[in-house]
Amino acid sequence: MNLRNLKTFHLAAKLKSISKVAEALHFTQPGISLQIQALEEELGETLLIRSNKGVELTEAGEVLLDYADTILSIQDNIKRDFDNIKTKNEKLLLGACRAIGEYALPCSIYTYKQDRPDVDINLKLNNTQNVIKNLTEKAVNIGIVQGRVERRQIQTEIITSDRLILVRSASTRSQEQISQDELKQLPLILRERGSGVRKTIKEYLAKINIGIESLKVIYELDSMEAIKSSVMSGKGISFLQKLAIQRELKDETLKEIEIDGLKMYSKFHIAYRQDHKLTTTEKKFVDFIKSTRRGFC
Repeated sequence: MNLRNLKTFHLAAKLKSISKVAEALHFTQPGISLQIQALEEELGETLLIRSNKGVELTEAGEVLLDYADTILSIQDNIKRDFDNIKTKNEKLLLGACRAIGEYALPCSIYTYKQDRPDVDINLKLNNTQNVIKNLTEKAVNIGIVQGRVERRQIQTEIITSDRLILVRSASTRSQEQISQDELKQLPLILRERGSGVRKTIKEYLAKINIGIESLKVIYELDSMEAIKSSVMSGKGISFLQKLAIQRELKDETLKEIEIDGLKMYSKFHIAYRQDHKLTTTEKKFVDFIKSTRRGFC
């Protein structure tokens, strides 16, 4: 498959316009159309429906777009790794779930950099599901994720655990201890699907025969910080990692709500591909993050 034609199709699918693609690539519209037509002839499928309103994907086009995202991402990663070989730069490509990446990990990276100022560290924050996706697509080489990971070719090791606690704003009236049934009546703010926090909550609640669908979820957010701000302003309650709210608990701007017979703990794992041979720099970082020297914030 011609990668140039695939890239042109990918851009057309994103921009939904042949003219905008031509402008972006500094190419003629007929030339862009010929590239897409060549790709359609190669695959034996119509990929785009053209009209004076722009272009729309066919069913075959939707399928190809999913693959194009991965193929072009891998192409970029190959170029990045080859560039690193040429420059001899030592780089760490890290991915981390937000529960640990937004709060604990920055201090660890700072500490690591004191000993290795020559290492360039690139950290991508995402939910656990997407950190694993980035690992498999080689966008990162090391991931730090929450909860169990069941994915072929991905190896994990536990590095730490942390309490996951139900909290409310100190300004709102609420019981300090509630029953499991009372939990179902409280306005709850949850992390999005694919997050390790949500998966952990789901697993613990399943043990006491409570499904997430039975909870009074008012909305979902993909940021721990956004959830924290919402809770602090009295919009609802939420399960948050203790490491993310240590200051708020100490300052008493957030208060814990205990649930009878239920305590939740999150396990955090370091993850990497089994087919990836860790570089010396990567091995040293893995050893560091597993040690007590890591100094989580």
